[in-house]
Amino acid sequence: MTYRVVAATLFSFVLISISFSQTLPLGIPEHPPAQQNHDGSGTASSAPSTPAAPPSVAPSAPAPQDTYEGKQSTRILGIIPNYRAVGAGSILPPLSAKGKFVLATQDSFDYSSLLVAGFMAGLGQARNSYPEFHQGAQGYARYFWHSFADQAVANYFTEFILPSVAREDPRYYTRFHGNFFTRTGYSISRLFVTRSDSGGTTFNFSEIIGNGAGAGISDLYYPSRERTWTKTGQKWVNQVALDGIFNVMKEFWPDVRHSVFRK
Repeated sequence: MTYRVVAATLFSFVLISISFSQTLPLGIPEHPPAQQNHDGSGTASSAPSTPAAPPSVAPSAPAPQDTYEGKQSTRILGIIPNYRAVGAGSILPPLSAKGKFVLATQDSFDYSSLLVAGFMAGLGQARNSYPEFHQGAQGYARYFWHSFADQAVANYFTEFILPSVAREDPRYYTRFHGNFFTRTGYSISRLFVTRSDSGGTTFNFSEIIGNGAGAGISDLYYPSRERTWTKTGQKWVNQVALDGIFNVMKEFWPDVRHSVFRK
C-alpha cells in the first residue's frame, strides 16, 4: 500500500528524533549545594566573637535556560508545511470558520503540495494503479492531477468543512514532554481524539469522517470501473495513515530542529 512506502521513507526522521531527543536539557537545573561553614557543620556557628566580613563578590548572571520548549516552525525540514502544529503549552483562541478555510487552503496550495502530488503520482504510475491512465508523460499527468485533487479534497474536508460543522479544532497540539513511546502514542491517538472549539476533548470526526467523505467524493473524477468499495477504502486508509505519520513528525520536529539544526 502507498502509505507503507511513505512510512518507510519517513521512518528515518523518527530514528533521528529518538537519538537526539535523549540529549536535550529538558529538566530544570538543580540548585547548587548549600555552602558549609568553616567548621564543616553546614550550619551557622554559634555567636562568633569577631565575625569575618564576607568577601565582596559580584553576583553572577544566571545561566541561560533552554527555552525552546517544543516550539514549532512553519515548515518541517524547510519544505513540508507545518501550519497546523501548535507549540507545547500554547493556549490559542478557537479558529473561526474563515481561519479553518485559510488553514486548509495553505495546506492544499502550498508549493510543497506539488512535490507530494508528484511523488504520489510516480508511485501510482510505477505500480500501474489505474491502467486507464496509461504510461508515459500523459499518463503521469493524469496521475498527478488526480493525486493533487485527492489531497486538496481531503484537506478541505478535514481542516475546514467537518471542523466547522462539528466545531472541532483541526490543529495539532504538541505534547513535547514524556518518553518516546508516550509521545508517539499521543500523536497517533490524535487521529481519533481532538480538541473542540470550546477547549474540551472529543472524537475526531473531522479526521475519520472527513477523510472518508473525501475518498467518496474523489470517486466522481476517477474512471467508472475504479469506483469500487475496495479502491475507495484504500484511499481512505492511506490518507488517515499519512496523517498519522505527519502527526509523529510534528511531535518530534522541535527536538530534531533544536538538536540537529541548533534552532
